[in-house]
Amino acid sequence: MNEELKKYVIIVAGGSGTRFGSQLPKQFLPLAGKPVLMHTIEKFAATIPGIEVIVVLPQSQQEFWLSLCAENRFEIAHRVVAGGDSRYASVKNGLDSIDSDNAIVAVHDGVRPLVSERVIRDSFTTAAAAGSAIPVVEVTDSVRQITADGSSMALDRASLRAVQTPQTFSLSLLREAYSGGYSPLFTDDASVVEAAGHKVALFDGDTTNIKITRPADLAIAQLIINKKDE
Repeated sequence: MNEELKKYVIIVAGGSGTRFGSQLPKQFLPLAGKPVLMHTIEKFAATIPGIEVIVVLPQSQQEFWLSLCAENRFEIAHRVVAGGDSRYASVKNGLDSIDSDNAIVAVHDGVRPLVSERVIRDSFTTAAAAGSAIPVVEVTDSVRQITADGSSMALDRASLRAVQTPQTFSLSLLREAYSGGYSPLFTDDASVVEAAGHKVALFDGDTTNIKITRPADLAIAQLIINKKDE
């Protein structure tokens, strides 16, 4: 990895808790004694010394986040940037807050607190060499595609991969991709980069790098943490 390149992570935390069935946004729910988002920030800060952490939060949640930081004596340095009305807009706001030109930037879901040090390191190493790095895992469930007439067809899961974050890129490449405007087909940063005409490099993710979306996910995350502490 080129150590001269400055490293950033944009942690996107714009959840509302609607699908979770909670009034408290998912990123603020307690996990092993502290909010989910704090686990996520801690993992990047511990893995990449000197990384600059940018947390993208809705304006309406920022005061509450600051109170959580004070309550938990959370002192890891990070900047808070206002989120947009879509994930695309939130990531773009995070990118616009970076004043470097020559850097590598990871974009990570705030509610993926169990990302491993190995995945974080591999994401920066791969991006430094290839310009991009997308963690993926094999699909273990059978999958079907719904067709236009309402029927469905089986797909070969051996040719499919489930995509995770952090998705990591050369800063200049990601900025170029995000200058092209929004499309509803953008589901992640890789799709934005591909729409701009760039290929993306895949690397092995981790099955424990789960995204906390529903109550069962939080329970599974707690079990994983408990297992690691044994």
